[in-house]
Amino acid sequence: MLKRKWFLYVTEFFAGISVMAIELGASRLLAPYFSSSQIVWTIIIGTIMIAMALGNIMGGRIADRDPNPDRLYGRLLIVAVWCAAIPFAGKYVIAGVSVLLAALGGGNFLIWASLLSCLLLFVFPLMLLGTVSPSLVKYTVSSLDESGKTVGELNALNTIGSIIGTFLPTFVTIPAVGTALTFVIFSSVLLVISLVYFISVKRRLIRTAIALLLAVAFSVLAATSSFAFGAERDTELYEDESIYNYLQVLENERDVILSTNVMFGVQSITKKDGSLTGMYYDYALAAPVMAGVKEKDLLDVLILGFGSGTYATECRKYYPSSKIEGVEIDRKIIDLAYSRFGVDPDDEAIKVTEFDGRAYLRGVGKYDVIMVDAYRDITIPFQLSSAEFFTEVKEHLSDDGVMVVNLNMRSKNTGSINDWICDTISSVFESVTYADVGTNREVFASPDPDTVQRFKKDLYSKNGELTALMLTVREKLVDYEAGDLILTDDKAPVELLGMKMIDEMISDELEYYREQLRGKSISEIIDYFS
Repeated sequence: MLKRKWFLYVTEFFAGISVMAIELGASRLLAPYFSSSQIVWTIIIGTIMIAMALGNIMGGRIADRDPNPDRLYGRLLIVAVWCAAIPFAGKYVIAGVSVLLAALGGGNFLIWASLLSCLLLFVFPLMLLGTVSPSLVKYTVSSLDESGKTVGELNALNTIGSIIGTFLPTFVTIPAVGTALTFVIFSSVLLVISLVYFISVKRRLIRTAIALLLAVAFSVLAATSSFAFGAERDTELYEDESIYNYLQVLENERDVILSTNVMFGVQSITKKDGSLTGMYYDYALAAPVMAGVKEKDLLDVLILGFGSGTYATECRKYYPSSKIEGVEIDRKIIDLAYSRFGVDPDDEAIKVTEFDGRAYLRGVGKYDVIMVDAYRDITIPFQLSSAEFFTEVKEHLSDDGVMVVNLNMRSKNTGSINDWICDTISSVFESVTYADVGTNREVFASPDPDTVQRFKKDLYSKNGELTALMLTVREKLVDYEAGDLILTDDKAPVELLGMKMIDEMISDELEYYREQLRGKSISEIIDYFS
């Protein structure tokens, strides 16, 4: 086999593909638990680079000490089995790490949990893949006169494979068949290469057969089970992945819920009885009243972050004169809005466009209400949180228009992400008020300083349910006292601020359970959770 240089080159090429496929798959695997934020990406890339560096060192030393190619292709067999097992076993590893860290306490929970999960799941197989290049150099370089040429060809093949491995999962396999089967596909490629080698040399056939059976078993488990946990007592109607998100649609006796990336979060919701959600979408219905909907024959509404259309549906129900434009970057979420969440595709008053929110804003006219609800995972995208962005929004509002921004986390501490965003909004708009609902905060901003007074005078309507809601909003509405924490396109550390706030929330929750369980025996703890 060593004389067939093409086979060694094929090995190098697919090793390069597999490294990047595992890296991209790692992001999707961790996303339902830790988000796919830049922080998580940093952890993934950092641990992978460490693994590859260690693998390069180890591979070079092994190749010099014992250049038997059986060992290299044996390592590829292990990688193939390991990668096939990741989609099935990964969620249990992540759950175990999370429980352990929760028991130990300490700060930066999400950072440490994602780091340890990444180390346990991905460092070992990637370290073994890191041994491929130095080992193949040992086998392919036949003379010093051609060593540079041969090493260059190997590096080029590895790089080309890495390029393909970057685009193929993102644009083809993950959207088409999902993360779990993506791991299975690239595991199968490595498995086939190893099988071809060992069958050709007729050695270690029993070990090879065992590895094949394990890989097949794990592949079946990966294909028939979800790589993320479902919400307790909810029925999973739909699980899929798009270019941008891991998607789950869950149903219980009252609601249909869309969750993207962060497990157990509610990104969009539809009440089966058609009632108000009891969530921030309801409070955001105050924005049309602030914008003078009663005096207007037509209310133009723009929703940046349409989701599955909860706010659009409520606006159409309670303000029939509203004409809505929704912007959503994820095509599959738009399709879900029509197929699962009751948005009428034939309703000419609701137009949904697949586009980036800020880019879309630059090519449109003026609106009475602009809702900004374009969260990604744990926090708002930085480009939708800066002073420059809010200035653009203001330019596209009518003189008495209102921007409503959903902030999905609240903190008791000063200097939180909400303080930064509200200060930034206040640096642009003349009127800024907010109302807290659950863990969310709805911020209302307008270029018209009389917006709030108009709202308080005109909040009554013929719909008793809506009037009661507006009275609640009025009671909770607070004028924002601005500070000097300003986010800009150049400096907007929203992910670090968001991670800090989530860590605070987790710490508070864990402290509650520690107090409840302190002094209890193991049997009492089991009874408590059961």
